[in-house]
Amino acid sequence: MLDFSSLLLAAALSGTCLSITMLAIWFTAPRARFVLTVACGILVLVAHVVLFWQYTKEPNPWLCQAVLALLSLGFLIICLSAMQYLGVGNQGSVVVPTVTAMAACALVTYLGFDGVGFIITYTTVTALLAVIGVMFWTKGGHDRRILLVVSFLSGTCAVSFALCGAMLAIHGQWVLGVAPDNWAERLNTVVAVACMTGLGALTLSLHHLQAQIELKAETLTDPLTGLMNRRALNSLYGERAFGPFMAVVMFDLDHFKRTNDLFGHPVGDKVLCRFAAIIRKYGRNGVDAFRLGGEEFALVISRMTEEKAYDLASKIGVAFGAEVVPTPRGPLRSTVSGGIGFGAAGGSSLDEVLAEADKALYAAKHAGRNRVLVLDKESKAGGPALRSA
Repeated sequence: MLDFSSLLLAAALSGTCLSITMLAIWFTAPRARFVLTVACGILVLVAHVVLFWQYTKEPNPWLCQAVLALLSLGFLIICLSAMQYLGVGNQGSVVVPTVTAMAACALVTYLGFDGVGFIITYTTVTALLAVIGVMFWTKGGHDRRILLVVSFLSGTCAVSFALCGAMLAIHGQWVLGVAPDNWAERLNTVVAVACMTGLGALTLSLHHLQAQIELKAETLTDPLTGLMNRRALNSLYGERAFGPFMAVVMFDLDHFKRTNDLFGHPVGDKVLCRFAAIIRKYGRNGVDAFRLGGEEFALVISRMTEEKAYDLASKIGVAFGAEVVPTPRGPLRSTVSGGIGFGAAGGSSLDEVLAEADKALYAAKHAGRNRVLVLDKESKAGGPALRSA
């Protein structure tokens, strides 16, 4: 059976292998910064284990302080990596209490109450692991099965550290002079090795999952404007039935080819980005914006009457017409034409609503541009009639 020293060395070896693997992954994918943070946290914990092993052989107060500080710091870094991955801000809410606890631990240990220092540190680590588990369970938006396992492992590890602190407190071991050694410590070492190995493997899975999500986002996003593209439009609404309170607005920038010819493509790109910014400014829940290609854009509007949809599209056109793009040839103002297609009570397909919006857009261009038009019932049936609202 493995003795306590062997368990500690096994933990150090496991952590070292994990951190090397994660560093290798980070070198191939530098954007995955949370992987680098996890690797750094595990390396700090490896240093803690090595020093703790040394402390079991030759205990002294300064080594004790280093051991406890590295334990809290390692799990703090791992907690910060979880916040990085989940996009949770306000890292100071975790850093400040942890640093405060580390300072309190250093003080009581310096005064000779090393047992109290261990209790403070175990309590701090328990809290950090609990925070990790809660964040992954409540903040994660990806595969719930992976998040459940992360939460379970963090919780299990937290319980093992809590037991270590509880054993010292129950037996009143406020002053130790040596490394604590009891069944809870041995159990904690085994659990920590298993949980950290599992969390390391799950970190790799989460990295792979994040890479897939980012790749999918890139394929559905227009790189110039940051709006969703035509593929995203078909993905989100290709199978949807458009009811009477849904609409598609087709926008086409007026004389855009002439803008590119006279002012150059870089200026044309600025104009496209300005229009994208206008669409975002007027965005709200139930309004999705897309760049379909070139100077053509689309807006899908849900839960809105025909009058309000027309009003929104008109405001976008007016706001864009007021935009001024500085160029070497002087200030440039551009306009946009729009056409709106509406769903039907019986449900219309995306292609049907797009065709209606495109027909209204063509009519707006033919009528002189810089306007938004809607087909009336006669036009939908094949007649020439149009209306502005």
